[in-house]
Amino acid sequence: MQTLKRLLKQFRALKISLSLKFIIGTAAVLTIAMSMSAYFVTKKDSSLIIKQLDMQAKALFHQIVLTRRWIADHGGVFVEQVPWEKPNPYLPEPEIMDIKGRKYNKLSPAMVTKELSKYARKEGMYWFHITSLKLLNPANAPDEFERTALEAFEARQSKDSSKIEKIGPAYYYRYIAPLYIEKPCLKCHSHQGYKTGDVRGAISVSVPMDYALSMMQSEKRAIILTSIATISILMIVLFIMMKGLVLSPVKQLKAFMKDFSRGEKTEISVIRTGDELEDLSSSFVEMAKSLTEYHTGLEDEVQKATKGLEDANARLTELNEKKSDFIAKISHELRTPMTSIKGAMDYITTRIPGISRSGKDAEDIMEFLDVIKNNADRLIRMVNDTLDLERIESGMFDLHFSRVNLLSLVKEVIISFQSASGEKNITFKIVANPEVFAIADEDRIRQVLINLISNALRYSPDNSRINISIPESEKRVTVSIKDEGPGIPVEVREKIFDKFYTIGKRQGTGLGLAICKGIIEAHSGEIKVSSKAGDMHNTFSFTLPKQGYMNEQ
Repeated sequence: MQTLKRLLKQFRALKISLSLKFIIGTAAVLTIAMSMSAYFVTKKDSSLIIKQLDMQAKALFHQIVLTRRWIADHGGVFVEQVPWEKPNPYLPEPEIMDIKGRKYNKLSPAMVTKELSKYARKEGMYWFHITSLKLLNPANAPDEFERTALEAFEARQSKDSSKIEKIGPAYYYRYIAPLYIEKPCLKCHSHQGYKTGDVRGAISVSVPMDYALSMMQSEKRAIILTSIATISILMIVLFIMMKGLVLSPVKQLKAFMKDFSRGEKTEISVIRTGDELEDLSSSFVEMAKSLTEYHTGLEDEVQKATKGLEDANARLTELNEKKSDFIAKISHELRTPMTSIKGAMDYITTRIPGISRSGKDAEDIMEFLDVIKNNADRLIRMVNDTLDLERIESGMFDLHFSRVNLLSLVKEVIISFQSASGEKNITFKIVANPEVFAIADEDRIRQVLINLISNALRYSPDNSRINISIPESEKRVTVSIKDEGPGIPVEVREKIFDKFYTIGKRQGTGLGLAICKGIIEAHSGEIKVSSKAGDMHNTFSFTLPKQGYMNEQ
């Protein structure tokens, strides 16, 4: 049952038309049903023909037994002697002579049976053979089939036996049954020790099966042709009925559905079939009407929503422009006084020590001036970073691409940090090809390198090393900066490039890495960090395209 369900499921999954599936499935079912019917009918016909042969053989056997009994009851029969026949030496008084001098040979039942068998076989009909395990005439010796049957008869294991056997080029139905000793038989066989009721021998009857086999083949052919004709007629009738009752309405319904799906203004009507297809068609028509009404209402709603979104978008664009303008103006306004303040602080810082380096007031003033100077520097950095980030986010970030030697640029940035690295005794190790180039804006990549190397120096312990490698592939160049500072936790790693995000009491605007990310992505590159909490290293890396691969990610 499970196998049948699996086959049906696979058959349904075939990408062929419904009509072809129906034809194949119906043909398969009818073929299997008709084949089984033909098989059983053929077997039944064959059984009936074999049974007829068996009845024929048994009738012949009983006819021969009656003939033999009549001859035995009359003590044998005498036939006129012909020149080529000699008297039977196994019979007492094997011949007689009448008053006219004509000689007659005495024939026993066995001899008459043998002669009749010769005549029947000569005519191409059945033939029979009398045989025994205790022979008087060696010519009556049994063959293998007869010997097996005789042994079973004498052991009282069976009353008769039959077999289909090929003798020469033809098949025969062979039947054998025992001959029992009766009182008239004792005249000839009493000297062999037989008594009434003993098995004397047997008679086997062989009936040719050529006609029976031809009948079987004819019946088989007739059944096969009838089955084929029946299947063909049924298939044609079923196909015509299915086409008229199912396929045509389904095709019409399919056309309606296709036109409706394309949005064509086609009149959709119910297909009148008076069955489930009409119900399906009616449901589709109702669904189509509901969808059309819903679609019409939805279009109106979408138009209203679109109009609202357009208005909101225009308002947001206006607000964004105002915001950008405000940030630019306020940044400019902040940067100008901060620059002036910083300049003034630098001037005062250089002048006050000359007034009184030993006075306590001068020291306090110097300390406060340093605070003011540092905060002014921080405000200036914040303003510059805010302006850069605003340009990146608004798409107004101008880049000037050229062919940049990354190794030279990295060395230049490292030299600028020579003082800071010397204070902590931090060394740099660079692994790169001397001629490693990328297509980039040199000033912006310098800004990224300054930010990343500055962070690496800030968080690296004293007497450590910063490893910088610049591997390259066919299309891209990667710059990797690895320090020996504390690892960045996993939960922080995803936020580290966000705006205004800082770790702990870190000094800075919180915009540096966000700006780095914006610059690298504007170069069609990628920036990332890899580290594990507790490990003594952080690795920041970014990729840049080579010439000819600028727009490939």
